[in-house]
Amino acid sequence: MNNYKLLPALVSILQTRNLTESAKQLGVTQSAISKTLNQLREDFYDKIIVREANKFILTKKGEKLKEQLPALLQQLDNLYAPELMEPSLCQRQFTLASSDYVAQAILPSIAYNIEKEAPNVSIEYKLWHKDNLNTFAEQHVDLVATIADFIPDNLYGKMMAEDQLAVVFRNTHSKSTNDITINDYINAKHILISGGGDKSSPVDQVLTMMNLNRHIFATVPFFQAAIELLLKTNTMLTIPLHIAADFAQHYDLQIKRLPINIKAQKYYLLWHAKHHQDPEHRWFREICFPLIKTHLEKTIEQGMKLIHTHQ
Repeated sequence: MNNYKLLPALVSILQTRNLTESAKQLGVTQSAISKTLNQLREDFYDKIIVREANKFILTKKGEKLKEQLPALLQQLDNLYAPELMEPSLCQRQFTLASSDYVAQAILPSIAYNIEKEAPNVSIEYKLWHKDNLNTFAEQHVDLVATIADFIPDNLYGKMMAEDQLAVVFRNTHSKSTNDITINDYINAKHILISGGGDKSSPVDQVLTMMNLNRHIFATVPFFQAAIELLLKTNTMLTIPLHIAADFAQHYDLQIKRLPINIKAQKYYLLWHAKHHQDPEHRWFREICFPLIKTHLEKTIEQGMKLIHTHQ
């Protein structure tokens, strides 16, 4: 294979699985894209993309190329990029994804540091769903702060902290003076946070295995909304201990241990392999990582003190 100029067209074909769409993306005719595909098939000794019923599917080779090519092309581009990052000259927009809690609690500090060092850089924040990890390359995201059980191929990451889930409710709740039993828990009314993926799905998985289920009184998309509801109703909320501890500093809340056994959640900062050598990206992640990690460690420590105080 020596015609590397065809590779961007191949990436487009692999992502769209539609020759008309790829032709439009690349600004060429459909016959030109068909000719390119035929050449690529010869070069790779593989059909790459085949018709099945009324749609196109990728061959095994095509799937492999789809996974590996974007990162390889980015690495080639990076050869031409300057090795030094000069923050005052950088005009890039970076995209960070995580929960609405991170947007509220940590993003302001990140933005403060960015503005101070690189006044022409901008930031976009996206809500993150854990399920997106498997399609990271297609998400158009620079960094993700998320809970993960494993790191998919082609992603780089650093673990920031481990945390457990805890139960939170208002100080006037009927269970505020005692430890919570499993019966208390399943007989209570619960608030669920839906934004950015189901944040307490491990709870329901464990309860299902025990042939139990809890009563969901209300489902809301954001942490702040859940806390406001919690303060006005006789309900419980199951959230990570560090978030519970942070909110407990500002509101009259009780934090209790979860009465079921759930393994600790691991928090990572992740990025795609295609960004790993990029000096601008490295600068961005070196701003984000210590701020998120420090916040996690500090609030987890506060949470451990509170959960022991309230036993």
